[in-house]
Order: sequence, then C-alpha cells, then structure tokens
Amino acid sequence: AEIRLINRSFDRALTIADEFGGPIKPVKWEERTNALAGCTMVVNATSQGMQGMDALDIDLSELPVEALAADIIYIPKETPFLAAARQRGNRTVNGLGMLLHQGRPAWKLWFGIDVEVTKELRAKIEATL
Repeated sequence: AEIRLINRSFDRALTIADEFGGPIKPVKWEERTNALAGCTMVVNATSQGMQGMDALDIDLSELPVEALAADIIYIPKETPFLAAARQRGNRTVNGLGMLLHQGRPAWKLWFGIDVEVTKELRAKIEATL
C-alpha cells in the first residue's frame, strides 16, 4: 500500500516521488531505521556494499523478521546488508536475478537472440563472480 523511499538527499527523494506519483512516501535518511517498521520488503538500490565500497549504513532492528531484504548488488554475492538481514532471520535476495532478467531484452535488441534465463545459465554466471 505504501512505498517508503529513502534517499541520502531528501530533496532527491521528493523529486523521485513527484516524478512517479502513486503511493511513494519520501523519508529522510536520518529516519531510515524507524521507516523499516512494518515493511514487507527493503531494497538497497545504492552502490553501498558493492565490492570496494563502504557497507550500507542501516540498522535493521525495526525490520520485521518476515520481511524480504533485497540488494541490487551481485558482487559480492552477499553484501554486509544481506548478511545482517540473513543473520537476523530475514529472507534475502541479491541482484543477480535482476541482472540476468534485464539482460534478456538487451540481447534481443542487440543480437536478435531471445535468451532464456535458466538455472544452468544462472549457475554459469555465478561461477564467474
């Protein structure tokens, strides 16, 4: 029913919410921990936690244990954010699935090849990470 959008720049969060409309509620960075209360999913869409970058600065204590924690990052396979969520009992998912599925239309446009994302393809990509 509600998407809580947290950005390090509150003005940017307001701009994004205005652009997309709908049930987007901008939240100030300083309020990020409390904003997790009652969430069914939290998504890290920043580069924080990526290999060579600082970890995402967030306290997950208010996140319900039933909530899904997702990270668009796929290198490393488990970011500090995902590790913290997993350790507290949350289900987690990294960004590899998103990478694979957004690659499908690109291959179709660039090469005329309709790629199917299979368990075998995912395993091949995971082996290279």
